[in-house]
Amino acid sequence: MQVLVTGNAGFIGFHTAKRLLERGDSVVGIDVVNDYYDPALKQARLRALDEVAARSSGSYRFIRADLADRRTLDSCFASHKFDRAIHLAAQAGVRYSLENPRAYVESNIVAFTNLLESCREAHTPHLVYASTSSVYGANTKMPFSEHDGANHPVQFYAATKRANELMAHSYSHLFRLPTTGLRFFTVYGPWGRPDMAPFLFTRNIFAGEPIKLFNNGEHMRDFTYIDDIVDGILHTSDDIARPNPNWDSERPDPATSSAPFRIFNIGNSNPVMLSEFIEAIESSLNKKAIRELLPMQPGDVPSTFADVSMIASSVGYQPQVPVREGVARFVQWYREYTG
Repeated sequence: MQVLVTGNAGFIGFHTAKRLLERGDSVVGIDVVNDYYDPALKQARLRALDEVAARSSGSYRFIRADLADRRTLDSCFASHKFDRAIHLAAQAGVRYSLENPRAYVESNIVAFTNLLESCREAHTPHLVYASTSSVYGANTKMPFSEHDGANHPVQFYAATKRANELMAHSYSHLFRLPTTGLRFFTVYGPWGRPDMAPFLFTRNIFAGEPIKLFNNGEHMRDFTYIDDIVDGILHTSDDIARPNPNWDSERPDPATSSAPFRIFNIGNSNPVMLSEFIEAIESSLNKKAIRELLPMQPGDVPSTFADVSMIASSVGYQPQVPVREGVARFVQWYREYTG
């Protein structure tokens, strides 16, 4: 297949494009390669993709461009007939959305509108896009289920992602564009973002510097290893969204529709305390952390826990990598990458 992967210089986008190339698909990647975090890591990912592409039976092309400029996508879709579009580009970060919300409008709302229009005009068979567990916001019922409402986000990043889900449904309804939204739960692993806790903790423990534990370290997170996330993305992309024949407008299910639309959680479905995650890093580094306990941050939530029964029954998703194994793999990569 020929697959568009947006955000392929990013953490999840890189791994997704890599796996597609390894299985022989052709990939067109688009990324603006901004400086939200160190561009050197993004450039290293792009070089790694070039190496994978050289061994792949599929073709690979990278376009450095901003998806908020609709001419980028107009040109791209005019040159390629995509069998799938996997949209992983976004302005990420919970706390940064409190400082610079306009960046999220451009990257998460305007860019997604442009992509929806391009997919509609090109009759793209299936659009899969990244959402987030953050959309559950003020919900406290555990585990988080797609069948429950998610209309109380507690920060602007989550609000833009929830908006993406609603925008996708309108296009699925009006134009019969098959769309699937994927709510990711705390993704970690090799090539991960340096602004995320696993990278920050590993760097500081290794350097003998304190790690900041908000909410006094009492968070619980459904840490999900990157390979499991990519498995879910690819299985979902291959399985085109269809209308739910049993959808009831009097008792509407938020996760499905009479349109070709659906939303899946992708998580490990086995949340652990943050302290346990840190202990796994300490074990891999053979070094103890210096803990700095701090209060809860604005926009944060105390716990996440994914109900993955829907994606499991629909496409056979089954997470494979336990936290201690995943952390050991991440730490090994970190040592190699940083020297």
